[in-house]
Order: sequence, then C-alpha cells, then structure tokens
Amino acid sequence: MTFVDAGGHRLEYERIDAGGSDRPTLVLLHEGLGSIAMWRDFPQRLAHATVSRVVVYSRYGYGNSDPLRESRSVRYMHDEALVVLPELLEKLSIAPPVPVGPSDGASIALIHAGDSNRAVMGVIAMAPHVMVEDVSIASIAAAQVAYERDDLRERLARYHADVDSAFRGWNDIWLHPDFRSWNIEEYLPRIRCPVLAIQGEDDEYGTMQQVMRIAAAAQDVDIVKLEDCRHSPHRDQPEAVLETISRFIDRITG
Repeated sequence: MTFVDAGGHRLEYERIDAGGSDRPTLVLLHEGLGSIAMWRDFPQRLAHATVSRVVVYSRYGYGNSDPLRESRSVRYMHDEALVVLPELLEKLSIAPPVPVGPSDGASIALIHAGDSNRAVMGVIAMAPHVMVEDVSIASIAAAQVAYERDDLRERLARYHADVDSAFRGWNDIWLHPDFRSWNIEEYLPRIRCPVLAIQGEDDEYGTMQQVMRIAAAAQDVDIVKLEDCRHSPHRDQPEAVLETISRFIDRITG
C-alpha cells in the first residue's frame, strides 16, 4: 500500500501504467462512499482500454486513508477540488490530468477544471451533481435507513478502515438543511477543456437535468445517456463506459 500526504492527511493511492509518454494520466475520483478497493478492477481495465496511465486514491475519510475526525462542511467537494487535488497532483508530478469521477468525484472534477487555475486535459463526469435535487435527498435518506437497519454497513465495512466515519461524513452533510443550496454551476462556463458527461437513465440519485446543465454552460461537452444504468455507470455498464471513455481520450489526445 502506497501513501501520499495531501491536504494535511495521509492518503492511499495506486498507479497503473499502461501507456507511453504521449498518453495522458487519468486520475480517478471515487463517489461519496467509495475508495480504491470499491473501484474493483475498473482502474486496470481503464488503463489498458485507453493505453494510458491511471492514478486512483482514497480521499480523506475513506478506504485506508486517514479516518475522518470532524464533520464535513458544505464546501467539502470544493476543498477537495481546489486544495487537496492540486497538492496531490503536484506531489505525484501529474500535469495535465484527466480527472474521472462518478457522483461526488464527478463534481470534484468539474470544480477543479473550472477554478483550480491548473491545466486540465479533459474531464470525465459520470452521474455528476451540479445542484441538489429532491431525488438525491430522498435516496440519501433511504441509504441512512439501510445503513442503520439493513446490511449496508456490513457491506461497506469491507472497503473502509473506519466505516462509520466514512458513511456519516457523506450522509450527514448531504442531509443537512444547509446543503440544499449547494450548487456548482458557476464553475461550468470557466471550464476550458472538453467534458464527457455520462448519465444513466435509471439513476436513483439524479436526473438528466444534471448533464443537460453542464452541456448548456460549458464550452465543449459530449453527453452519453446509458439505458439500464443507475448511479454507477462504471459498474452498471462497464463495457459501454470503457468504450466511450476510450473514444474520448483518443479525441482529446488527437
């Protein structure tokens, strides 16, 4: 297990190199309850499908990174995108990156591209959040019930050293009344790189409005809608996602 210090915390990370010096580095940003382990074999498959380098890490409070010791703020994704991620990229000598993320990770990627003042080759946003919808809150509230009454805690414990802080850090802030006004649409017009936005038609955490707002505000956006796909396109439709990302990487590397 390899670690890097970024944002004042020790974070686990992994490198996978399947490309030459002319290929980009894809930086995987996991979802709100994710970690390196929860990606399973997707990072390896992505590296080989795109003939590229892949870096994947667990954010503070997740996986085997330092456990969360305080409540998250409404701006926790901003802090990750504008403070932690730039420091991690600097320490790992990654420039310019292609941030790839589902859910929270997609939102972090969009904020980073729109306001970090760093070169970004492209953004791949799967099931992104740019604003809070009622369906998001309803599903997150349902996850709270499943964690307390069903087997969700047991299943997540396989992927996090401190499963309770990982879950509460995500669930509590999303259900906080102050989070209802969370919105990152101001960053979208500032994104200068191409964006690939992938959205499942059966997403239980967000509607097509999320990617449509990205397309309306950013300059260069490809939208891919996937049938029979919920909130985790890389798990629900891995073959379609790998093919779509490969085409996108070929386009932006030209």
